[in-house]
Amino acid sequence: MSGTSTLAPATLRAYQETEYRVLGSEGFVLRVGHPSAELLAAHQRHQVACSAFLTACNPWSQPTAAALNAARQAELRAELERRSLLHVPGLGQHPGNGWPGEDSVLVFGLALQAARALAARFDQNALVWSGADAVPELVLLR
Repeated sequence: MSGTSTLAPATLRAYQETEYRVLGSEGFVLRVGHPSAELLAAHQRHQVACSAFLTACNPWSQPTAAALNAARQAELRAELERRSLLHVPGLGQHPGNGWPGEDSVLVFGLALQAARALAARFDQNALVWSGADAVPELVLLR
């Protein structure tokens, strides 16, 4: 986990325990702090050295109406398309706390500073970023 935070310990724990699922033909789960052979293979396949798992849903981790979350997520995807960034669908979901899964994306080749800026633009508390070692890390923004 990188950064200092003003977030509640329970919120931080939930982020660390969440399963960050990569959907579609990619099909694998990322867990903070756990190396991912599937992510490493995806990095190699897409010829990148990093990736970011992002969402635009539930700003500041506050429950938000489904329609607004969908619009925010569509805006995030449009921004990724505008930047010509390869991305695949994802879903961030805690395995047992009852919080609904959040529509997300895994973005290939997005450098850490660019990922931080994009997540901040969509009012997120944190993001999951992986470097060349394919070990997802929780990056705190607040």
